Amino acid sequence: MKTSTAKLHLWEAALLLAFGLTLTAGVWASASESALAGRVLRLHVVANSDSDSDQALKLLVRDAVLAAASPLLDGADGREAAEQALAPHLDELARAGSAALAAEGCGDSVSVSLADRWFPTKQYDGFAMPAGQYRALVVTIGEGRGRNWWCVVFPPLCLGSVTEESVETVAGEALSEDQVALITGQDGGYVLKFRLIEWWEELLQNLGA
Repeated sequence: MKTSTAKLHLWEAALLLAFGLTLTAGVWASASESALAGRVLRLHVVANSDSDSDQALKLLVRDAVLAAASPLLDGADGREAAEQALAPHLDELARAGSAALAAEGCGDSVSVSLADRWFPTKQYDGFAMPAGQYRALVVTIGEGRGRNWWCVVFPPLCLGSVTEESVETVAGEALSEDQVALITGQDGGYVLKFRLIEWWEELLQNLGA
């Protein structure tokens, strides 16, 4: 009887320890994602449909909008400054996207806005971004029912001129050393850490449902 009771206490202690570690890790994950989200402006491009042609046009619009946004972001020293720089030019960015479509004989509309969006974990050349709620430049083509394309407008990590070697330099202009290390994997194993962030966010959503 004593042996059974002792085993029960050990299981209880193990469960409490596991819960404590999960809670601590979850709080870290939530804080890391929130801090990072407050420093970056994401890009969310939504295609008209999932057809091959619409998906190809999505990339053309992406490139046109990024090219038009790039000079507007010169001198921006933070996410809020980047948002303020882009806000008066949303129609201009939309026209750049529409012109890219027109050049291909497509008359679909393009709308551009600034909004909060949920982003999944996404890996790029030289860096990755954890899942979470981010402020974003949202580009919607036509019906906006196609697959998405996600990246980062500020710091300008998704411009064609950014290479794997310069990601750290570009990111370092807006992010802390720890945040740069997190997204580039310098601190080791960001895939596991980002999965933890996703898991924690899903747990919070399920508890709140």
